[in-house]
Amino acid sequence: MMRPVVSVPAGSWRRPFDAWLDGIEDGWAIPALLSVFVALWMAILQLAYLSGDLHPDVIEAWTLGQSPAWGGIKHPPLMGWIARAWTTVFPVADWSFHLLAMTNAAIGLWAIDLIVRRFVRGDTRGLIVLLLLLLPVYQFQAQRFNANAMLLALWPLTIYCFLRSFEMRQFRWALAAGIAGALAMLGKYYSVFLILGFVIGAVCHPQRRAYFASMAPWISAIAGVALLAPHAHWHAISGISPFDYALAAHGGQAMWASVKSAGGFWLGVAATLALPLLVWAALARSKREAYMADLRKLDPGLLLLLSIAVATIIVPPLVTIMLKSSITSTWAAQGLFLFVVVAVCAAKFSVDRIDIDRLAAVILLATCVALVCAPIHAFYRNTHPFKEGRNYYKLASHELMRQWRKVSTTPLAAASGDKLAMALSFYSPDHPLFVVPYDAKYEWQVPAQEVLRKGWATICLPDEATCLVWSKMVAGLAAGAVLMDFDVQPRLWGRPGVSTRISAVMVPPQR
Repeated sequence: MMRPVVSVPAGSWRRPFDAWLDGIEDGWAIPALLSVFVALWMAILQLAYLSGDLHPDVIEAWTLGQSPAWGGIKHPPLMGWIARAWTTVFPVADWSFHLLAMTNAAIGLWAIDLIVRRFVRGDTRGLIVLLLLLLPVYQFQAQRFNANAMLLALWPLTIYCFLRSFEMRQFRWALAAGIAGALAMLGKYYSVFLILGFVIGAVCHPQRRAYFASMAPWISAIAGVALLAPHAHWHAISGISPFDYALAAHGGQAMWASVKSAGGFWLGVAATLALPLLVWAALARSKREAYMADLRKLDPGLLLLLSIAVATIIVPPLVTIMLKSSITSTWAAQGLFLFVVVAVCAAKFSVDRIDIDRLAAVILLATCVALVCAPIHAFYRNTHPFKEGRNYYKLASHELMRQWRKVSTTPLAAASGDKLAMALSFYSPDHPLFVVPYDAKYEWQVPAQEVLRKGWATICLPDEATCLVWSKMVAGLAAGAVLMDFDVQPRLWGRPGVSTRISAVMVPPQR
C-alpha cells in the first residue's frame, strides 16, 4: 500500500531528517539509521562500563561456545554457536561483545522493517522504526547478548518467514519458516510460544482453509523437526531434560504467587508498550475517527500478526499459572514490536512529516544525552559496585593468572565455579575451558581427575557462598592444590573503587 508523502517546507534543522525520510525507498536510509544506532550505542556502552566488565550472561554465552554441542544443561546451544562464530572474526574482548549485542538489535530492527514494507512505504516505515526505538528493548535489554536478547533478531526473522509462507504458500518460504522456527527454539525454549502463536494465528485467520490445505504447514513442520532432531538426540543420550533447569529455577510456586507473576507479566508488557503507543496516539489524534474505521478493516496480513502478538502475551502467563511457576515480561520483549507494527500499519492516512522529523530529533537528542551521561554512570559504579561483581572480573582474573605463572609454566587448561570463574575463562589470556561444576541435577561435583590433572583453577567472590564451600571441598581432595586469598581494588581515572577479597584454588598440572 503506497502512502503519499506530505510535503511541508522544511527549516534548517529538518533538512537532514527530511533527507533521511526521502532515502527510505531508495534503500539506504534504514541501513544508515541502524548503523548510526549501533555506533552510538557502542560508544555509550564502552563509556558506561569503564568501571564494569561484561555481564555474566554474556560471558556464559561465550563459555557455551568453547565446546560446541547440540545441547546444554541450562540453555539450548544457539547463543554459544553464535558467540563462537563471532570470536573467529572479532577478538575476545568487551567491545566486540558490545558490538555483537547492538548488531543483533539492529538485525532485529531490520527484520521488522522487512515485515513493515509488506504493508506500508516511505515515511511510515521510518516512523515505525523510530517508534520502536522508544522501547527500552533495543537498547537496554539488547546490551547483554544472552538467550533473551538473541530473540530480538530471531523472532522478527521467523515471523517474516511465516508471514510470507502463509501468504504465498511456496516451498521456499515454508522451508524458511520451519528452519527459522527451529533456530528460535535452539535460541530459547520460550520460543515454543511463538510457534503456538503461529498455529493459533493460522487457525483463527479467515484464510486458514487455503493455508492448511497446502503443503506449506507440513513442509515447515518437517523442516523444523529435522533441524531439532540432533538437539533432541543430544538430550536423550545425555539424560538431561531440556526443561529441568527452567522448572528448577522458576517452578514450585504457590498458586497465588503464580497468579501474581502472571499479572506482573501483563503489567510489564503494558508498561513497555506505553510510550510508543502513546506517541502514536498523539500523532494520530486529529484523525481518530478515520483511524477507528481503518481498524475495523484490518489487512489480512496485519490480522495474522495481531493474532500472533496476542497469543504470545496471553498463552505464556496461562501456562505459568498451570505449572505453578513464575514469569517475567522481559521474556516477551522480542515480540512486542508486533503491536506497534499493527497499530501504525492499520492507518490508511499519513502522519505529517514535520511530526516524524520532531520525533527523530527527540530520539537523536536523547541518545546524545545518554552518551554524555555514560561516563557519569561509570564514575558512580566505581564506588557503587555492580551486584554481579562485574567490577572485579578482569582484575581478579589477571591476579589469578599472575599467581598461576608462579606455580606452573604451562597454560591454565580449565576453570570451574560460579560467575567469577566463568569470567576467568573469558578474561584470562589462556582462555581455559570452563567446565560446568554441577551435574544434570544441578548438584555441584568435584571436577574429573582428567580435568584436574591438566591444570585447573577456580575463583570465588565473597557472596558466591556455594562456590566458596565447593572450592574448599575440591582443594581438600585434589593433589597439590594451592589455596589463596587476595584483594582487588578497581580504579577509574585515578579514583579508587571498592575493594573486595577473592578466594582462589589452583591445581597445577600433574606430570
